[in-house]
Amino acid sequence: MTAITAESTPVADEPIAYESATRAYLRLYATLGRTSIMEQFQYRAANYFYMIGMVAEPVVYLVVWSTIARQQGGSVGGYTPQTFAAYYIVWTLVRNMNIVFTPFGWEERIREGRLSAQLVRPIHPIHYDLGFFAGWKVVVIVLWIPLAAVLSLIFHPSLSPTAAQVATFLIAIWGAYLIRSLLLWMLGMVTFWTTRVSALFEAFFAAELLLSGRLLPVSLMPDWAQTLASFLPFESTFGFPITSLVGPITTAELIEGLARQLVWIVLGTIGVRIMWRRAVRSYTAVNG
Repeated sequence: MTAITAESTPVADEPIAYESATRAYLRLYATLGRTSIMEQFQYRAANYFYMIGMVAEPVVYLVVWSTIARQQGGSVGGYTPQTFAAYYIVWTLVRNMNIVFTPFGWEERIREGRLSAQLVRPIHPIHYDLGFFAGWKVVVIVLWIPLAAVLSLIFHPSLSPTAAQVATFLIAIWGAYLIRSLLLWMLGMVTFWTTRVSALFEAFFAAELLLSGRLLPVSLMPDWAQTLASFLPFESTFGFPITSLVGPITTAELIEGLARQLVWIVLGTIGVRIMWRRAVRSYTAVNG
């Protein structure tokens, strides 16, 4: 990301400058997070209705797959109706954690001049999105708990994770949030070069729906689809966080899943940096 220290900083001052930059980023994230938390709690009723509206999708998947499991003698690919219930109830939290700045919003951001204001700030604009939405996720988690309790009373999930699974899940949901933020930022920056982006966006979201574990657990997909999904970032944002808590999953698979998330975070960060530099040059050339 864009550094906030000058390139002319003497070598002897680099540790001090780095420490100062780190504190600046931490203060920025803390401020954005607090602001977002206070703002979203003011609209907690709206947030609740929004989250409740999203429950319809996983409930449909849950009913369909639970019915199939019962017809197949009680389970499908190791998933029982109770396991499916656990999968799709955890799904609701992971889905809400994955709500980030939409690529469709870039056109409005550019048209209304908000991007121009962000360009004069000393810190890369992506940090403002990451900090704001991260604060929102804290509210989402708090509001999700009673919603999950109600769904559990209705569908009776079977969930008995180990300590390692719980710890991995708590890391993985934030890793998923970061990966998807980076992916959608890169996708949104396509608007710097063309306004005909709807088809591209829809293709991306269709691929994500089919290959992420959002529609059904990845382990229930055909072998070719599982292989394809293993080379794409979508499973790291949906399927892995859910399975890390619900199972079945081994310790080695937990470590592998976190490692994959780290790889996609690094690749996403590099991709955002490269695209941003080129996008800004294109933007300033058009608006200069």
